[in-house]
Amino acid sequence: MAIEQIKMPQLGESVTEGTISKWLVSVGDKVNKYDPLAEVMTDKVNAEVPSSFTGVIKELIAEEGETYEVGQVILTIETEGGEAAPATSEPSAEEKAEPAQSGGNEADSAPKAPAKADSPKGARYSPAVLKLSQEHGIDLNQVTGTGGGGRITRKDLMKIIESGNIPSANAAPAAPDKTEEPAASAPSQPAAPAKPAAPAPNVPVLPGDVEIPVTGVRKAIAANMLRSKHEAPHAWTMMEVDVTNLVEYRNSIKGEFKQKEGFNLTFFAFFVKAVAQALKEFPQINSMWAGDKIIQKKDINISIAVATDDALFVPVINAADEKTIKGIAREINDLAVKVRTGKLTSAEMQGGTFTVNNTGSFGSVQSMGIINYPQAAILQVESIVKRPVVMNNGMIAVRDMVNLCMSLDHRVLDGLVCGRFLQRVKEILENTSKENTSVY
Repeated sequence: MAIEQIKMPQLGESVTEGTISKWLVSVGDKVNKYDPLAEVMTDKVNAEVPSSFTGVIKELIAEEGETYEVGQVILTIETEGGEAAPATSEPSAEEKAEPAQSGGNEADSAPKAPAKADSPKGARYSPAVLKLSQEHGIDLNQVTGTGGGGRITRKDLMKIIESGNIPSANAAPAAPDKTEEPAASAPSQPAAPAKPAAPAPNVPVLPGDVEIPVTGVRKAIAANMLRSKHEAPHAWTMMEVDVTNLVEYRNSIKGEFKQKEGFNLTFFAFFVKAVAQALKEFPQINSMWAGDKIIQKKDINISIAVATDDALFVPVINAADEKTIKGIAREINDLAVKVRTGKLTSAEMQGGTFTVNNTGSFGSVQSMGIINYPQAAILQVESIVKRPVVMNNGMIAVRDMVNLCMSLDHRVLDGLVCGRFLQRVKEILENTSKENTSVY
């Protein structure tokens, strides 16, 4: 017999962690290779984790509702053949977070904490907890854990970060009670604060209020949005576009198009095509921040936001600059159907280089999008509305107008190039007409 490990897989480009939403197996179950083991949620996709081996489930290390980094062990399987690997040869995610037992060699067994996240003597934390505490300057000595055995989980830290009440090492600890002696078993343990920082706002629940549990998908979305806002310095710009000719053109052919092709020709397809064309002319916009360098992507893959009642998914139209308006309209339709029927795959969520969000579909006329990390920008296409406009000849006319709102990562992009990019998108859209444009 041998003990094999199943680790948290990478379920998409830039995905660094996943949440176990549901175990599909129990300890002692017999599984075959490729059988589904668990349902995992990320900020990009829901997916099942398949087994890499045939054998019997030995231990479920990960807990439902908990988030684990890519590569962390989530369960072990006992397989036939080979010598059994010691169950303790690789500490599990749970073991890494459990307090060290007395008599153990802490220097050898505990993961090395970053300098800003020194752990108290005798305590051990998971790599995800250590990394998050270092990034946000959280003093783990002042955090009360809600995990098994009082361990601190990543979820505990995310609640603290979201609350904005960060317990730092510089905060003055509460004075110890002079009537009590320090614990003999841990003389070097710092005195805990009398009242730990609240991990979440204290919101009173009044009669008639409804408490809605936060789902794994919502947690993943929240974590990704928080990361984008914390890491990327957002700037914002907006441009007004006259799409009267585009509206007339689309409305004149939409009936014939639907009858011939079997799906709708939406305004959104024209906007995605215009953005893809402009990205080809302004490749700086099609970039990503990578720490010590900026990666300018060759392929133009447009992410589009598709919402369900309780979640937001971002499937990708690959090589959008090479597709016709008809081809883009077909992909928008197909991807939206897959999202709403739960058939979207992780592969269809990967590789996006720029996001276009159709906020106008629910009547919005102005909004500030949060960048789809690690992309450098997102464009919100607002609602097309009829407004009185002063024309070049001084006359007032009723025109179909739309606002294009762009959020940008100011580490990667500056206002000048973004302004020129939006001007080019505006020019393409305002020149879209029956005489100048073909959907095929």
